[in-house]
Amino acid sequence: MSDTLTLTEPLALTPPRVRPALSIVIPVYRGAATVGRLVDALSNLHPEGGLEVILVNDGSPDNSAEVCHDLLPTARVPLVYVEHARNYGEHNAVMTGLRHASGDYVITMDDDLQNPPEEVIRLYDHARRGNWDVVYTRYAVKQHAGWRNLGSRFANAVADALLDKPKGLYLSSFRCMSAMVVGAIGRYSGPYPYVDGLIMQVTQRIDSIAVRHLPRAEGRSNYTLRRLVRLWLNLATSFSLAPLRLAVWAGLLLSVAGGLGAVATIAEVLFVHQTPSGWASTMVVLLLVSGVQSMILGVLGEYVGRTFLSANGKPQGTVRCIARNDLATGDRS
Repeated sequence: MSDTLTLTEPLALTPPRVRPALSIVIPVYRGAATVGRLVDALSNLHPEGGLEVILVNDGSPDNSAEVCHDLLPTARVPLVYVEHARNYGEHNAVMTGLRHASGDYVITMDDDLQNPPEEVIRLYDHARRGNWDVVYTRYAVKQHAGWRNLGSRFANAVADALLDKPKGLYLSSFRCMSAMVVGAIGRYSGPYPYVDGLIMQVTQRIDSIAVRHLPRAEGRSNYTLRRLVRLWLNLATSFSLAPLRLAVWAGLLLSVAGGLGAVATIAEVLFVHQTPSGWASTMVVLLLVSGVQSMILGVLGEYVGRTFLSANGKPQGTVRCIARNDLATGDRS
């Protein structure tokens, strides 16, 4: 007797989701006035293999959430909307977007229209034709404020010193990564991600191309001095022991200087005979242990604090909701 299988009701088949060749991740913060125009411009692109757009609303205080939701039924490309429960920072938002990207290559770009959408195709084609793991962009003329350009140059100089990156490579937020790199860095769950530091730990097959940089279309930069300082701290303390080593060398040098100062102070007591009682011993102690001790404690405190927060499970980003349009779910009807 042969076994038979009887179907009592038809199977409901879900259309397979079409995987695009290119994903574009855009962190959104105060981008209500520009994100719609950016998605519309990206919809006019036709990269080989197709594209999808992932918008990550990083707790934006304006009406970016409403604007992004309104884009879902009208967008002409597969669109994924992810909303953070609060503001975590640009790199945290990028990490969330990377985990929701499904393309063979992923491009990250800002929501302010300073990165021309038409440069996306050049960046994507350069990465896949050259078989590069990561391709950064560089700007002949940057349309940022002077202090912001100065801060960027400083951050790149710090990265040259602390990260194992090609010398002189400009670390731009407008970059293209292969799926291999995206998968590797997406496994990092620490609360203080620095995307470029993670990239340098994964690969050295990196290139760059020159692109245009446009003036900001709306508003002003979301990067304040405070945010830039936090970014530098993430770069310095999350992916390098150099600050600790610098503190050790500073301690040694200042201890030598303090020792010389102590000798000079004692000599003054012995030969000048005009110093107040107790002044010499007080100055010796101050010269030996003052500034360097505070600096070393500050560096150690930063490392210990970040380790404590990581061990206690401070989230990299909490997702409030995820929404997709019909093109992203595979419904082409």
